[in-house]
This record gives sequence, C-alpha cells and structure tokens, in this order.
Amino acid sequence: MTVIDSQIHAYEANTPKRPWHTVPNWPPHVTGDEMVAAMDKVGVDGAIFISAFSMYRYDASYAIEVQRAHPGRFGLVKPVDPDDPAVDDVVAEWKKSPGTVGIRIMLTREAGRDPNDPGLDRICRSAVKHDFPLNMLCWGNLEAGTTLIGRHPDTRFILDHLGILQPRTPPAPPEPWADLPKVLDLARRKNVVIKVSGACTLSKQPYPFPDIWDPLARIFDAWGFERCLWGTDWTRAFAVVNYEQAVEPFLKTDRLTASERAMLMGGACAKAYRWSPKK
Repeated sequence: MTVIDSQIHAYEANTPKRPWHTVPNWPPHVTGDEMVAAMDKVGVDGAIFISAFSMYRYDASYAIEVQRAHPGRFGLVKPVDPDDPAVDDVVAEWKKSPGTVGIRIMLTREAGRDPNDPGLDRICRSAVKHDFPLNMLCWGNLEAGTTLIGRHPDTRFILDHLGILQPRTPPAPPEPWADLPKVLDLARRKNVVIKVSGACTLSKQPYPFPDIWDPLARIFDAWGFERCLWGTDWTRAFAVVNYEQAVEPFLKTDRLTASERAMLMGGACAKAYRWSPKK
C-alpha cells in the first residue's frame, strides 16, 4: 500500500535569513532532508507538507525549496490570510507552484476570528475557484468551523487534527475526547473530510497508545474510512511522541483490516488532495 502522512511540518533553523515568527517547543530544525530520512526509516512514501504557521506565517518559501529538492515526496499546503483583500491572487499564484495541493486557515479561539468574517468567505470561494481543498484548524472552536462549513457547501474542507485540541506536551488532558460528540455530528456534512492526525497525543497510556482505538473506532464508523486521513502531526507532536511512535501503532494494530489500513494511511489522503507521491 502507499503510505501518505497527511500532516507534517518541516523547517530550517531559526536564522536571520529566514527568522521564525515564534519559537515553539520543537527541535531546533527538522529540515526537508531530515524529514525524508525519518519517512524512509518507517516506510512512509509521501506526506502533505503544511508550511508551519507558528514559524513562517504566510510565507511558504521553505516548503517550496523542500519540494524542489525532493520532487514527488511532498504535497504542499500554505496558510492564507483572511485579512488580505487580494488573497485570491495569492491562491492563484500558489496554484501555479509545482507540488501545491491545498491552502489552510486558522480558526482557533486564539485567532479571535468570527466565522462570519468576509475574509473567510473570500478564501472559501477562492478554494473552489482554484480547485483546492481548504484545510482548517478549529480545534477547541468546532462550532465556528461548523458554521463556516455549513455556509460553503461547495468548498472541500479538510478538518485538521480530528477537530480536537491536542497537547503540545504530556500528559494528555483529563478528558482528551470531550469534543468527540461534536466531531461525530460534523460527519453529516459531506463537503468535509477529517485528518486523523496527532491522535497519539491524546493517549493517557504509553506507546503503543492502546486507549486511542475505541474513540477512533467511533470516528471511523461516523465518517467512513474514505473520509479519514491518517497523519502524525510531526513535528508539532515532538514533545509527546517521536515520528516512529506516531506511525507504527497504525501499521501494526489489529483493529484495522488490510483494506481499512490502506484507505486510512494513504488512499483517503490521495483522494482528498488529488495527489500521490512518486519516489
């Protein structure tokens, strides 16, 4: 089967050449070369490279550099700015770049953005116009995300990180799956698929994180495997799990059949982004 990680963040060291906007609790660098080496070690064929908003904001130039160095291994997703009145021009230009597969918005509570913001509507229309799926981070703020999804039925949405707030450091929160009912209800919206990314960070048990499978089974039942995209969320998940630990439980669990595993760990991602890796 083809294994595609639906969410990774690679980046170079914080230097004056390309300074970070903020300094998260991540390794000092995980370059494209280092990311490919980590993927090769555990049999991941390709990945969706989400340009790191915390570090680079709306500048995806490093992702473009990595794609040039490793053509065929990464599909690129760029955050876009709802406050930019010319955002459609930005998306049009992004569409021309080799390897680009989507755009992204941040609709968390911290972002402080009303889901009825006209800038979000501009981006939703632009995603349709340029045939991109729109990735959306709205963990901890699912109501806002649901509002936007409902208002734009023609936009293809990809819900980041299960729609569930995930810890940057251990331990898992007391009720890590508290928003699960909202996530299950959102499955009724047929214009959205869900990333099963960062799931291991929600475990209260050590590797191989056996307590994630019962709540994930409810998500698989509600959404269907063809709408579930496995991913690691490396390197944001760095302080909780390493790359191999985020991959191996899904490769080895007996809770998935061979066909379910193939769809979850690559097939659904290839369909959602209309992209497959070429090694």
